[in-house]
Amino acid sequence: MWWHERRSTVARFAATLALASLLGGCFEPLYGEKTLSGGSGLRQRLGSVQITPIRVPSGSPQARIAVELQNDLNFDLTGGSGRTGATHTLRIDMTAQNQQVIVDVTTARTDMQQFGINATYTLVENATGKPVVTGQTFARVSYDNPGQQQRFANARGQRDAENRAAKVIADHIKSRLASYFAAGA
Repeated sequence: MWWHERRSTVARFAATLALASLLGGCFEPLYGEKTLSGGSGLRQRLGSVQITPIRVPSGSPQARIAVELQNDLNFDLTGGSGRTGATHTLRIDMTAQNQQVIVDVTTARTDMQQFGINATYTLVENATGKPVVTGQTFARVSYDNPGQQQRFANARGQRDAENRAAKVIADHIKSRLASYFAAGA
C-alpha cells in the first residue's frame, strides 16, 4: 500500500515538473536585454525617452526639486549609461507644497511637517507627435522639525524630504513607462 502512495506522489511531482518546463519558455523578464522575439529590451526602450526640462520658475525652491526629479528620472531610465536615439519625449509639470502636520500646543511651533509633490506627465511619440501615455502621480513625505535651536537640522530634514519625494515621483513615472513599453498600452 505504501508503495502505491509513493508512486503516485512521484508521478504527480514528475507531471508538475514537466508542466513547469513547458511553461518556462513563456516567461519574459521585464528588464531583460532582449525580448523573446528578439526585439530590443525594455532597458533600451526606456533609454530612448528624452525628458524635457521641467517648467518651474527660475530661482525658486521648486527649481532645485525639479532638477532633482529630472536627474532621478534620467538615471532610472538610462541606468547611468548614455541615452540612445530619442523615440519618445517626456513632459512633466509639477507643483510642490509644504504643510505643518503637528503643532505643539504650548509653543505653537511645528513639530512635524509634510512635503508633497504633485506631477502630471505626458509621453509623446516623436514620429507621430501624438501623446501615448498621460498620467498623474503624487508623493507625500513627512519630516520632523526639531525646534528653533536646531534650525539647520530642520533645513536638512526638509531637503531630505524633497529628495525622497522626487525619488518616489521618478519611480512612479518609470513604472508607468515600463508598463507601457512592455505591454504597449
